[in-house]
Amino acid sequence: MNDENLRTSCTVAHENCECFEFLTEEQKLLVEERQRIVHYKKGEIIAKHGAFASHVIFLCEGLVKVYYESGNDSLILKIMSPGNLVGLSSLQKDENVFQYTASAYIDSVARLIDINLFKKFIVENGRFASEIIHIMSENTNQINSRFFGMIHRQSYGKLADLILCLAGRIFKEKKFELHLTRKELAELAGMSTESVIRILKKFQDEGYIKISGKTFEIINLEGLQRICDLG
Repeated sequence: MNDENLRTSCTVAHENCECFEFLTEEQKLLVEERQRIVHYKKGEIIAKHGAFASHVIFLCEGLVKVYYESGNDSLILKIMSPGNLVGLSSLQKDENVFQYTASAYIDSVARLIDINLFKKFIVENGRFASEIIHIMSENTNQINSRFFGMIHRQSYGKLADLILCLAGRIFKEKKFELHLTRKELAELAGMSTESVIRILKKFQDEGYIKISGKTFEIINLEGLQRICDLG
């Protein structure tokens, strides 16, 4: 699915991290030597807010939820698809801790890469450093866009925005298998579960989408974009 008008509030816009392409052969060999491949089950914590960050996480397979948590409350910042990095905000000089929690939405696979390598490469390799800055800036812009939408859009606009983002930036198809519960969708949209169920039914009844089990299909892309724009 390739449409420049698709919203990106649920995740960053880039499809794959290109920073490793700018490493020298020697640096790439260091990455291979100082990384571990880890498999995570659905719901398993990948990074814990406040925990010491000894590594940056490159997501190879699956989906990851990134969020702040306080007691029983949580605020979802984004979801991450394969090709994204988790933990770049831990690169700050004086405090190597995770700034948020990340958990697996579905069974996932990740490469855990020594965080000290990232710090070393940023000093040694200007093109690598530039790409890391670009990725971090893109993440900041995405979070700003998400919060703007959550504050200023009504429920219909929020859910339309989320469906467009899932299709365009996560699954890259108008028809996709969504292995998230309605409660998880509600958390992502910043809505109640009941509102999500009601609006999904209305979207389906009015011909914007088609839902069959876990399969979502966008039928009227332009219509969903209008709902998103109107808020």
